[in-house]
Amino acid sequence: MKDTKLSRTLLQGLTNVAAHIPDSMFLSMVKPQVDLIQYPDARDFINLLLLNFKRQYKRLAPAVKKRFVENLFGNAMLFASEKIHAFTDTYGFIPPSLTVISPTFRCNLKCYGCYSANYAQDDVLDFNTIDRILTEGKQYGMYFAVITGGEPFIRRDMMKIFEKHNDMIFQVYTNGVYIERDNLAKDIVNLGNIIPCFSVEGFEEQTDARRGKGVFQTVMALMDELNSLGGLYGFSATATKENNELIVSDEFVDFFEQKECFVGWYFNYMPIGRSPAIDLMPTPQQRHFRGERIRSLRKTRQLPIVDFWMDGTVAGSQGHACLAGGRGYFHVTASGHVDPCVFVQYHTDSIMDKKVIDILRSPLFTMIRKRQEEYTNLLRPCMVIDRPQVLRDVVASTGAVPSQGGGWETVTTLGPRLDDYAREYEKIATPLWDNEYKGPKETGTEHHIGNGTAGDYINMFGDKVKKKMLHT
Repeated sequence: MKDTKLSRTLLQGLTNVAAHIPDSMFLSMVKPQVDLIQYPDARDFINLLLLNFKRQYKRLAPAVKKRFVENLFGNAMLFASEKIHAFTDTYGFIPPSLTVISPTFRCNLKCYGCYSANYAQDDVLDFNTIDRILTEGKQYGMYFAVITGGEPFIRRDMMKIFEKHNDMIFQVYTNGVYIERDNLAKDIVNLGNIIPCFSVEGFEEQTDARRGKGVFQTVMALMDELNSLGGLYGFSATATKENNELIVSDEFVDFFEQKECFVGWYFNYMPIGRSPAIDLMPTPQQRHFRGERIRSLRKTRQLPIVDFWMDGTVAGSQGHACLAGGRGYFHVTASGHVDPCVFVQYHTDSIMDKKVIDILRSPLFTMIRKRQEEYTNLLRPCMVIDRPQVLRDVVASTGAVPSQGGGWETVTTLGPRLDDYAREYEKIATPLWDNEYKGPKETGTEHHIGNGTAGDYINMFGDKVKKKMLHT
């Protein structure tokens, strides 16, 4: 569809009509498009997301209605098609659909196990650089950006970024404290293009234990305020061995559904950042349980929930579940380094001296996309914990270096335990994929999981790393 004034008027009109018809009629209208999606997990999620927006539409502020419909449904999903096709014809691969930017790694909290705690605390990304990244991305059809950190709202100029790029949707991961302190809720709703996703670890006891006393109640108050103002918002929960079952319980999901969250995101704790600990990860069995629960809850609840690790069949556009390396997105750190993924914290390039397209075509990103084509089981998407040999191969072959302190551990001293973890989860995921999903079977997967010792993996990365790792 071409981007015209008439098209935008029609889109708003259709949305207004859709909001007032029965759910069953609405689902029948979108069914031809939704049925094009291969896996039922993804169809369930998309249907829930559309229905939840439909149900909440009446309470939304006018700016939120306008920006969400025009920016997400219009700019990102309909009007960007010409730019996407042009990019694909020129460069030979589909552009990523979004970018993740960490404008700062400064944070007012000190959560144990924080994935970004060891990044440099200086903010190299200034307003103009962030503006350039977003502007370049829109040339390729990227009208959706995720903002994370650190705590993004420490940067006071981020609201000016959101205002300038009012043709985009921004999903912002936040602890909420600075939104409350600076009274930003009304401004967020008035801009209309921001979806705050508040980080929780469970209920009050679990959240305050990791994030600090009073944080949970701050989040609850902000959700209530945004709701009364007509804003969209969601939650983000990191699964650990300690809270894995709680955050997918009926009680937990029902609670945030009643808070009228728009979406709920789940992340698997990863052994990176501050004091990386494999023992804090959910076990392979717990991880499988979480995936089964999420798929089941999507069939019985109104709240759309999705898991960054367990929903490869939701993320698996182009037949590949891993979105790293520019296949689905890339991560720009506050230092200007460009990581293939928020959780694959290695880089070869900086956004400070290269354009987005140059980094997307770099050897690091190109090799990752090529390696992703080797594995077809969408239940094992992650090169860190499912296919750790892929990460080691890519880093060693391209000369990538860690983007934060202690980063070598993921590909060196932690290597044998990550191999064991991946091997154990493979025993669960392979029969599930083969028998229930009936997806294409994998062959030769042994090269995705190593069999080396810590010393072997240290040696992969040269004398400099060897000397450093053996003396720490």
